[in-house]
Amino acid sequence: MGDIRVKVIPKSSKTELVGYLPDGTWKIKLAAAPEKGKANRALVEFLAEHLGVAKSRIHIMSGETSQLKRIRVDE
Repeated sequence: MGDIRVKVIPKSSKTELVGYLPDGTWKIKLAAAPEKGKANRALVEFLAEHLGVAKSRIHIMSGETSQLKRIRVDE
């Protein structure tokens, strides 16, 4: 599947994919707060469900503490 660029908006009313930025980056709202890794875990869970893959196949490659993240999805 490869890499996905994601912009997250934490502490939203619900977790959802809201669209794509002009450069192809996915824009995702997360209900989780960006504290103690909660938002990152919520992102991995959401992507796993959305893409139909196991959570163990989703890795945050960069942007652990940033709104912009690069995600790798293992085949």
